[in-house]
Amino acid sequence: MLLILGDSGTLVKVLQHRLTLAGFTVVESGYFDEATLNAVISFQSTNNLVVDGIVGDKTTAVLLSSDDSRWLSQNDLEQAAADLGVDMASIHAIKKVESKGLGFLSDGRPKILYERHVMRRQMQKNGIGKIAISDTIKNFPDLVNSKPGGYKGGSKEHYRLSLAKTIDQASALESCSWGLFQIMGYHWKGLGYKSALEFVELMHANEGNHWQAFTRFVQADKKLHRALKDKNWAEFARRYNGPGYKKNRYDTKLKAAHDSYRPTQQVA
Repeated sequence: MLLILGDSGTLVKVLQHRLTLAGFTVVESGYFDEATLNAVISFQSTNNLVVDGIVGDKTTAVLLSSDDSRWLSQNDLEQAAADLGVDMASIHAIKKVESKGLGFLSDGRPKILYERHVMRRQMQKNGIGKIAISDTIKNFPDLVNSKPGGYKGGSKEHYRLSLAKTIDQASALESCSWGLFQIMGYHWKGLGYKSALEFVELMHANEGNHWQAFTRFVQADKKLHRALKDKNWAEFARRYNGPGYKKNRYDTKLKAAHDSYRPTQQVA
């Protein structure tokens, strides 16, 4: 659900009621007007959320008094901009186009996708013998395979991971993509983490850590980093999303998101 300036209807009226309960003075008209926008901005700023005036899942969750410590904050975005040496418009473009919206499942665990074909490769890299790997493929093809597949989605991916960890924990952790940007666990060393386990523990903590992992990922690839700094969206998308970026229009989406960004004044 996304609610923005100009929207109307029952959901807006519910939003206004929640803002009223939170201590803000808004008319429960069902129309997302300037007063509602200012209240949302103030609420986001007060609760250390991203200050954009858009009511999405995270703002709604905090309005409902859910734990907000895991969610991305304005400070996280500003830190990413500083670390990467880019403007906030570029950071918001990345957030809008490349991130997965929410980095966590409703049960509090990070979003993951377990890749069984990567598990096979990582087992090889971690010194497990060919015979042992072949036997594992034969006995557990949904967990170790030469081909991708077997996806269950959502929380069921964590169940697949838990089974894979009984085969080899390090390889299993390295075989998942994690969090907002679905960064593969096997990147842990190249991104400066002490181990796959440390990387995973940080992914469980908060979305700020997801952004830090993304920042390190970009910094580790000088050409990718240069493309982002130069706002060369086609080159950035080609390197980050792969050769199919044009089909999915990642470059044009990034440029449009960057060009449409307008700084939102934070209300104290």
